[in-house]
Amino acid sequence: MTSLAEIVSRVDATTPVAVPDTWTQGRTAYGGLTAALSVTAARQAIGDDPTPLRSGHFAFTAPATDSVALTGTVLRQGRSVSSVSVQAVSQGQVAAQSTVVFARPRPSAVVHDLLHAPDVPDADSCPPFADADAPRPAFAVNFDMRRAGGGGPLDPAGAPRYLAWVRHRDAAGVDPYVALIALGDALPPAATAVFEDWAPVSTITWDVHVCRDDLVDGSGWFLIDSDGDHAAGGYSHQTMRVYDADRRAVLVATQTVAVFA
Repeated sequence: MTSLAEIVSRVDATTPVAVPDTWTQGRTAYGGLTAALSVTAARQAIGDDPTPLRSGHFAFTAPATDSVALTGTVLRQGRSVSSVSVQAVSQGQVAAQSTVVFARPRPSAVVHDLLHAPDVPDADSCPPFADADAPRPAFAVNFDMRRAGGGGPLDPAGAPRYLAWVRHRDAAGVDPYVALIALGDALPPAATAVFEDWAPVSTITWDVHVCRDDLVDGSGWFLIDSDGDHAAGGYSHQTMRVYDADRRAVLVATQTVAVFA
């Protein structure tokens, strides 16, 4: 099994990155991996600048198969904020177009945090997210997932919500924010919680906002709370909140998903 560190270390503006079978979802690379590689390419584009990751917009436009070539273009590198456009090309098509923003903290009188982790048991007290014989994408082997509440897969009478503790099985040596991005999309789309049977889904866009500048460990447990907000016409929208093991908000996101059910 290829570790996340091995894959991330291959990001280079001149050489495509091979996508291991164990990091795929159907015929394409797992979206969280493509996003993590895009953040890595963006970081390389701004050089030695240590400005923290602040946000990212990831548009998944075509399947990323076999290998992905990543090109980062600095849009602007200012004193506080740096913006980078990253294009990921696979099989001659743009597989993902991303805008990654790095921003230094600044003194401000405006401070509020209304993101509060749900009251759930610790990860070690929670059961596996899904039964051992349940179908799952290939990339899931890279994560340990524990169901902390919310709905379960394939429960049409339930709610479109997943609540689970998730951690990497091996993210040693990876920038903690790259590891966080790689993990943040690990759960199935919330809409699948109310499917009557499994059907294909495909992320179209994923927008993330990083809440903390002091994340030091991307290998620990993270609580992901994913809520389906709206679904119609074959598309769903969801809101995602991610908390660390100390129940501090570290990431908030929204996602648009194509639903083939």
